[in-house]
Amino acid sequence: MIRLEGITKVFPGVKSLDNVSFEAVAGEVHALLGENGAGKSTLIKTMAGAYTADEGTIYFDGNKRSWTTPKESKDAGIHIIYQELMLFPELSVAENIFLGQAPRTRLRTIDYKAMYESANETLDKLGHHLDSRVLVKDLSVADQQMVEIAKALVGETKLLVLDEPTAVISGRESELLFERIKLLRDEGVCIIYISHRLEEIFSIADRVTVLKDGQYVGTYDVAELDRDRLVGMMVGRKVKDIFPPKKDPPAKAAPVLTARNLCVSPKVNDVSFDLYAGEILGLAGLVGAGRSEVAHALFGSISRSDGGVTLGGEGFDAPSPRESIDRGLGFLTEDRKGEGLIMSLDVSANVTAPALPEFTTSLGLDRAHETQAAKDEIKRFRVAVPGPEYGVNKLSGGNQQKILFGRWTRTCRRVLILDEPTRGIDVGTKVEIYEIIRKLADEGLGVLLISSELPEIVGLCTRVLVMRDGIITGEVSGAEINEETIMKFATAAKEPMVQSVFLGEAT
Repeated sequence: MIRLEGITKVFPGVKSLDNVSFEAVAGEVHALLGENGAGKSTLIKTMAGAYTADEGTIYFDGNKRSWTTPKESKDAGIHIIYQELMLFPELSVAENIFLGQAPRTRLRTIDYKAMYESANETLDKLGHHLDSRVLVKDLSVADQQMVEIAKALVGETKLLVLDEPTAVISGRESELLFERIKLLRDEGVCIIYISHRLEEIFSIADRVTVLKDGQYVGTYDVAELDRDRLVGMMVGRKVKDIFPPKKDPPAKAAPVLTARNLCVSPKVNDVSFDLYAGEILGLAGLVGAGRSEVAHALFGSISRSDGGVTLGGEGFDAPSPRESIDRGLGFLTEDRKGEGLIMSLDVSANVTAPALPEFTTSLGLDRAHETQAAKDEIKRFRVAVPGPEYGVNKLSGGNQQKILFGRWTRTCRRVLILDEPTRGIDVGTKVEIYEIIRKLADEGLGVLLISSELPEIVGLCTRVLVMRDGIITGEVSGAEINEETIMKFATAAKEPMVQSVFLGEAT
């Protein structure tokens, strides 16, 4: 279906692709893997006409092609769903799905009734039920991702490229997406699938191509590979070396943070737990379980409808983000570009954003002090960036995340809440972030870790709370922290937690 021969693409100061050849055929799911910076995004943008290769040739559907615009490739049957969603927030779900191809009446006006019905049918095929009249800006990130995927199911698609499609969905939504991908494959569609979640590759891909540092490593049948070999090709590490060794749970003196009967109507109901200094406490569950709402309620970025919280032994019942920061609580949000980073500013401004009084004098902002603070965090977290004045919007996802770690570890002294801290990040950078999290806990921070990647929860946490439908349905610790036990609680009937599993003993 598509063949690229000897593709080279050079940007100022970097060769993003170096003589890369790639081929995917109709009726297969072909995974494209590599760390951030390996060249995956550049390659798919070259396929789509967003970039023009400096050298090399593209063949599509049996013909030599030279796209000058993305529209040309789309008209030919190539549809790409990028990791960064390409939606219009002020338009409805249906208008986004049928953008440029809305059904028409006999008078050639848009047939809104037919458009809404068709949009609902398309979403139903994905098992995702939304009111197609709702504005996209009012949707969660997970719902927006499903709208983006639904766009690809409208019209004739010969080649479908999915870049991290499950970054913000999980559970049944992911299963339905995989079912739809397999149906499209069986209908003869060529699907190129990019994901850092290796379990997905073994679940749905037929073949896999690995890139490293802009160069082609190899193409293999998935059946020929195991996880260790695949990771080794991507980053030169073995799976057993990904997670740092776990430490014994800290001695349980007074908790650094407590939550009692926490409620956020209608998403969270009667959540209670303790978090101890030096502990990595996992908060697991499927998308929609209420984990992020708990995090926002603790930080003060959304209001609680009931319940009490203490931080450092002091009441904390009506917090604001400013008060949380002042009292030593940091929150690394799951949406690093929408809620975390200030994309229009440079690295130094992003590092110091929560602590501006520290960098302000009677004459205004002390830019030299701010720049030095940013240099310190760049060095501490090994951020690949030319300097503090570099635009944060130009960094890879992994380096952007390191900037956020630098920001919060400068200011938070007691608790750090991490919501999906490795979303959209390659395996190599994940290893660095896991080491950072372990080091922060060793330094005495209480860490609340929210992740949809169960290997992450299992590999890092010494205790795990599991949520479903806004309540905690189970707690596990020690040797009982495994994916099977966590999923049992994540899919349990909607009842408050009546049992915990500690070191193999149920109570």
